[in-house]
Amino acid sequence: MLDANAAVIATFVAYLALMIAIGFWAYRRTTDSSGYFLGGRSLGPWPAALSAGASDMSGWLLLGLPGFAFASGIEAFWLAGGLLLGTWLNWLLLARRLRVYSAAANDSLTIPEFFANRFGDRGHLLQAVAAFFVLLFFLFYTSSGLVAAGKLFETVFGLDYLIAVVAGTLFIVSYTLFGGFLAVSWTDFVQGLLMAAALLIVPVIAIQADGGWDATIATLQATNPDLLNLWSNNEGKPLTLLAIVSLMAWGLGYFGQPHILARFKGINSPGDVPTARRIAVGWTALSLVGAVLVGLAGVAYVGNNLGGELKDAETIFMVLVEALFHPVIAGILLAAILAAIMSTADSQLLVSSSALAEDLYRQLVRRGASQREIVLIGRLAVVLLALVALGLATDPDSTVLGLVSYAWAGFGAAFGPVLLISLYWERMNWHGAIAGVVTGGLVVVVWKQLEGGIFALYEIVPGVLLATLAIIAVSLLTAPPGQASRELFARYRAQLRQD
Repeated sequence: MLDANAAVIATFVAYLALMIAIGFWAYRRTTDSSGYFLGGRSLGPWPAALSAGASDMSGWLLLGLPGFAFASGIEAFWLAGGLLLGTWLNWLLLARRLRVYSAAANDSLTIPEFFANRFGDRGHLLQAVAAFFVLLFFLFYTSSGLVAAGKLFETVFGLDYLIAVVAGTLFIVSYTLFGGFLAVSWTDFVQGLLMAAALLIVPVIAIQADGGWDATIATLQATNPDLLNLWSNNEGKPLTLLAIVSLMAWGLGYFGQPHILARFKGINSPGDVPTARRIAVGWTALSLVGAVLVGLAGVAYVGNNLGGELKDAETIFMVLVEALFHPVIAGILLAAILAAIMSTADSQLLVSSSALAEDLYRQLVRRGASQREIVLIGRLAVVLLALVALGLATDPDSTVLGLVSYAWAGFGAAFGPVLLISLYWERMNWHGAIAGVVTGGLVVVVWKQLEGGIFALYEIVPGVLLATLAIIAVSLLTAPPGQASRELFARYRAQLRQD
């Protein structure tokens, strides 16, 4: 009979084999850059919805958010609520319109390419600037996934942190490298189901093990009653308006996340969007509530069994799984963490590689590059970007939530206002677009370096506000968009009415 570690390892190997098989299947169906970077726009509502959710949430859903709830209590519901509201609004306001407009704008494969086609960016300056910010913020975002992988293997197998990070990187690169968008989307679909199941099962079993919900609440009260107060932090100090806005403002980030927006562009038909929206919002609600409950149940379990001490709060999901489940079941549940990590890191690597191949290499280096050459450059870019992200992830003191928050704010501020306004306002022009991208990106970078007072506000808030003002002011102060841009907007509106 297998011992506990062997059973967990066997489960992991079986799971990894399944993901590799999906990657190989997708590889055989990928022949051009549209297929590699956007799957030929063939996703149905279920894979589109769950792939968007899984690539959005990443390892922080099973590590960072439970860790935050473990340390802060039900204050975490402010963060979860902001994310749920942002998910719903993103699908409602942006998904269908982006699917239609990106196809009308010369079948734009990437967000920078969409900007270029939407605003007549003949010199490709806007496209290059947007691609630069994609690469900058995704390096931090991808490294957060590699940090999560390191913590997973370090906790489960007792591996050295650096070895664990390298192993996780090699696996993620392997199926992203060959299968492209289809591999990423269909593995994300499987991984999304696994993540949701894990986040529903673990807190239920943990609460039962503690004697039921009433016993868990009593333990939380005895441990720290402030953990159950929505309006105070874990030290009993009232939450300020600044703190609540900062937590809720995470929802603003959805409008600018390229790896989520790629699912909107890749969906088979605009008519599938309402169904996909309902699936995505339901999945997100269940997963966020489950993640917070994991943290709260973890407080009770640690208080009753581990003397109330846990070295790293972000490992609470793993601690509960190892303590409460049979090794084979534990292996499956721990594979959910790997699923969460991979579902985001693979998407980020793919979008980053498309920025390098489509937005920089094709436009600035070799305009006449063939489809085969672009796919090759994209695959080489996956390897290069993974190596850089790996270098950022080698610090074992990095926190998953900290790295994610910076990248999330960067994308939300640099791309969110530009995308939303470009889909609704015909008068927006090239000058306004580049002002919005640069203002949003730079405000996040600068604000992050400042401390105290108003600078305690999450950097996405000033970034989004100032980017929006820059777009409107600069667009109104400069010449209206040209005839080609106006005609494109008119075709887009006509297509919206037909669909």
